[in-house]
Amino acid sequence: MSAMFVMIIASLGIALAFLGAFIWSVRKGHYDDDYTPSVRILFDDNNSDTAKTNTTDIH
Repeated sequence: MSAMFVMIIASLGIALAFLGAFIWSVRKGHYDDDYTPSVRILFDDNNSDTAKTNTTDIH
């Protein structure tokens, strides 16, 4: 029974460490994306036209 308590405490400690690392990285700005919004309009949403022109028929 004591092994179960040790494992629960260890798993909660590891989970809290990962949560702390995630919160730290969000606060430091590691997930900020400053590049994509400026070029988002350049991305093509309709790729079906280019897919049709680039294919060749093999008979």
